[in-house]
Amino acid sequence: MNYSIAIETLKQDYILAELVLQVGECRLNQVQQTGDLLYCLSRAIIYQQLSGKAAAAIHHRFLQLYTDLTPIDIINTPDDVLRSVGISRPKITYLKDLAQRYEELPSIDDLHRIDDETIIKTLTVVKGIGVWTVQMLLMFRLHRWDILPVDDLGIRNAIRQLYALPELPNKKTIEQIAQPWQPYRTVACWYLWQSLQNS
Repeated sequence: MNYSIAIETLKQDYILAELVLQVGECRLNQVQQTGDLLYCLSRAIIYQQLSGKAAAAIHHRFLQLYTDLTPIDIINTPDDVLRSVGISRPKITYLKDLAQRYEELPSIDDLHRIDDETIIKTLTVVKGIGVWTVQMLLMFRLHRWDILPVDDLGIRNAIRQLYALPELPNKKTIEQIAQPWQPYRTVACWYLWQSLQNS
């Protein structure tokens, strides 16, 4: 994937230009996800509010319960079995709601033809799937280039540090700072997340 046009656009912001120089080439394509919508959203639910390592272990145990992950399998899995692999009670409710609604949801192929806002409205009807979760799907599975997750704590922290703000920025401040990054805000966010690893 060629990020050169995106990088040139982002470099118009001198703070991001400096960050791009420090981090080097964009490797966003190396963290893109695969799988159908059930796989992606169930993974997103399990990963919520957990460290990556803990979430990965629970997700791996969850997948081992099934030969092939299907909505009916999730619905038919007793709660205590899901609890035994480390999934909390609220997340069990979310997974079962996802499984029950799954037939009404568009497929990944369908989502490729739908605009960002409509996708957010469509998927947030599932319990436990909020705007942030759908934004991660848009960025890492549907490869949308202009997503700005204003509620992401990592993005807020990175902007506060890089732009020397006295406190965590609110939505309006983030949107103002990110205006020149359009239509490549996803790529900018990848660099912002990298900045936290270097700090």
